Amino acid sequence: MSNICNICNTNNTSNTNNIQNMKKVIAISNHKGGVGKTTSTLNIGAGIALKGRKVLLIDLDPQSNLTQCLGITGVEKSIYGALRGDHDLPIIKISENLDLVPSTLDLASIEVELASKFAREVILKKLVDKVKDSYEYVLIDCPPSLGLITVNALTAADEIFIPLQAQFLALHGLDKLTDIIAMVKENLNSGLSIGGVFITQYDNRKILNRDIAESVNKHFKGKIFKTLIRDNVALAEAPVRGKDIFSYDAKSNGAKDYESLVEEILN
Repeated sequence: MSNICNICNTNNTSNTNNIQNMKKVIAISNHKGGVGKTTSTLNIGAGIALKGRKVLLIDLDPQSNLTQCLGITGVEKSIYGALRGDHDLPIIKISENLDLVPSTLDLASIEVELASKFAREVILKKLVDKVKDSYEYVLIDCPPSLGLITVNALTAADEIFIPLQAQFLALHGLDKLTDIIAMVKENLNSGLSIGGVFITQYDNRKILNRDIAESVNKHFKGKIFKTLIRDNVALAEAPVRGKDIFSYDAKSNGAKDYESLVEEILN
């Protein structure tokens, strides 16, 4: 896990300056599926928006779960067309401070379509650069892969947030992710850093969950958010209603945990 430590400890001073002086573009990524990327993108974004900050969510996953979680269907324009060069980012207003760039299943073919394109790794960055001055936070929901789509997200981002399940295989394969981050940092985006790691689906009653949390703390050396996102049924129910956790059940443990995480991110 040596790359993890190297990336985490790079540019601490510049990271602090970014927080104070720059718009923030954050990729939420883990190539392992089912770790809560989409749930976290949605609820971190909604939580920041409730604090009065302008937020843009970008659904960069061909499964389009983020789009579906917000009750958006039948869109004519999506991130797929934007990456193809058919149009600029199509932005849908969700609430006063929260906007969405939707995705569709068509995105599944984009890596093949862009394979021969020049500068294909920076296409998303160019699109985001056109709109990011209108937002304080841009959150990118990445697919569970380390292909061209994720590379585009990392090239466009200032930071990457990594959600990890409190399960035995949580750290398995993370060297591959940190290798990709290191390569993007070296060749495409020198300002990229790991902004934070957080534990999802946590149950304090389980010894294994506590052990995993301790192991993650050791590996990421100070990059762990203190907030633990507890396993909570309301987090699974909210998307069925097309809502974020705060709109669905503001008194749930899920809402309390994501509110706490948002406070850490903003502070």
